[in-house]
Order: sequence, then C-alpha cells, then structure tokens
Amino acid sequence: MAERIHLAANNADLGGGEQMLVRAAAALLDLGHDVAVVAPDSPTEVLDAAAGLGAVPVAIRADGRKQYMRRLRSWDRTQRRGLLWCHGLVPALATAGHRRRIVHLHQLPRSRAQTGALVAAGIGSERLLVPSQFLARQLGGAQPFANWTDDAPRRSGHDRARRVGFLGRLSTIKGLDVLAEALAQRGLDDVDLVVAGDERWVPDTDARPVREALAALGDRVSLLGRVDSPDAFFDQVDLAVIPSRIAESFGLVVAEAMAAGVPFVVSDAGALPEVAGPAHPWVARSGDPHDLARTLRDALSADTEQVRTVTDAARKRWEDEYSPAAGRERVRRLLEELGV
Repeated sequence: MAERIHLAANNADLGGGEQMLVRAAAALLDLGHDVAVVAPDSPTEVLDAAAGLGAVPVAIRADGRKQYMRRLRSWDRTQRRGLLWCHGLVPALATAGHRRRIVHLHQLPRSRAQTGALVAAGIGSERLLVPSQFLARQLGGAQPFANWTDDAPRRSGHDRARRVGFLGRLSTIKGLDVLAEALAQRGLDDVDLVVAGDERWVPDTDARPVREALAALGDRVSLLGRVDSPDAFFDQVDLAVIPSRIAESFGLVVAEAMAAGVPFVVSDAGALPEVAGPAHPWVARSGDPHDLARTLRDALSADTEQVRTVTDAARKRWEDEYSPAAGRERVRRLLEELGV
C-alpha cells in the first residue's frame, strides 16, 4: 500500500502559505498519491479546501496556537506514518526532531526569535524549501521551490484606459501608500486606482498612513474589499502594481498578473524582480514614490505592440515556471529526490 503524505498547515484560514499547501495537495493528488491535510479545527477554511480536493482532512482540536502546536506534536508522534510536509514555521517547530519531514518556509524570518525557531524546526528534516532564489540566499541550506498559481484565463485587453490596480493587504509594508503618493504626481492625475484587499492582520500604525494616502486621491480610488478570486480584480485594471517596501519572499500577485496577461509594475523588493524575470521592463525602487511615478508613466505610455510583447513573454514565463503544470512537475521531482 502506498504511504500517505501529510501536509500540515500553519493556520486554519487560507492565507498565502495555506493556499500553497492546498495547491501542493492538489498536485500530489494529481500524481496519484494518498494525501491528508492537517490543520486546526476552527475556522475550517483549510480543512474544507482539502476535503473539496479529495484529500483526507485531519482536524486538530485546539484553542489557540500553543495548544495546536502541542497537540500537533502529540498527533505526529503517535499517529503519523509516512512523509510530513510542514507548510510554515508553526508545524515545523511543533514537530522539530521528528523524522521524515519537509520544512517549507513561505516567508523570511522577521526576528531573532523566528530565526532561532527555524534552526530548531529544521532538526531531523530532510529538506528546507523556500519559494525563491532570493530567500535561499538568505538561509543557508535552503532549496528554492517556487510557488505557482491556479489556472487563469488570459485577458485579451481592456476597454478602459489608465486604470491601475493594487491587490493585497492594505499596509505600508505592501507599499500602497507609496503607490497613492506616486499617483498624486505630475502626469498621473488622470489615473484611477482600484484597490482589492483589506486590513486583516494589519496593525493600525501600518494601516493609518495608507488610509490617509488613499483619502488624498478622493474619488479616483475604488475599494473592492477582499476578492474571492484574482480574476475579479484583473478584470477591472489595465496595469497591476506590486509596490512592496519589504523584501518579498516570492510575489504571488506578480505570477497571477503574468498568468492573466495583465501588464504590471513591481518594486525591487526581495524576490519580486526574480519572479517577473530579468527582461521585465517596469521595475521601480522600493519605497520611492518619485521613481514609482516614473515607472508608471513609462508603463502607461507604452504602445499596444510593446505591451503585447511584455505580456506574451510574461505569460510564457508563467507557463514554464508558475503554472499548475510547472508546480506539479516540481512536486514530482521533489518526491523522486526523497525516494517517495
């Protein structure tokens, strides 16, 4: 009988790391493996998504993160057979020292405590996976293992002109205030801004400057709130902007824009230029509204042929690197390396 592969979640709701867990589970199922997904029992977003794919949901009853970690460790010691793929630092640290584990880190550690926890979490693991070459260079011994997106229809074009969009948390670390300041500058005063996302998990100190910067643009801003699918966002924009201040570990919105055939501007924060590719023409300095404004003017003034050339190249890169087929092949090669 083939061994079951378990994927353990960081959280119970579908954040970025949990979405990648679900995509990895889907790839494993497509490859014919027996798959179970382990997560806290409340809320049930991750477990419901796993069950919807056909994976076995394993609910860990827990009131808070500490209890989840204790009970996950006990479950892993007494019930798990086969490989455990830990998506995030929480399950990796909870099962530290246990064998037959993959540690998959989705974000750069942000503190000494997290760095120390990662060292402890790696004890006994067979691989440390990270989503980019950028992050692998920060962490010795890590193996790049790029994220991928869901399938997406390619847009053929947009009737509206000069409508830029932001998708993500409404936070200064994501650079939304920088984008708003850029749009207040010369030559961009006729550009509208579409914002998709919310302030969940955003401290007020990071959310308040964003609210103030958006308010300064007045009725040029459309707030969509949290969207169920990136399609609902890309259908409304002519240019996507990913203006992060922090060093991003990957850049999923970049890959989603590439899939959708929507032109995009990125900052040079972390792995964003890596995901976009070395030939991508529209990269701005992180945290610099003047340089972002210059880059936006360049992108918005590009003619139809130039935009088509850029989006064709981006779509081809997505197909090769960040599509479900590319992700499934990465999973297949990983399991082959591990002898599964």
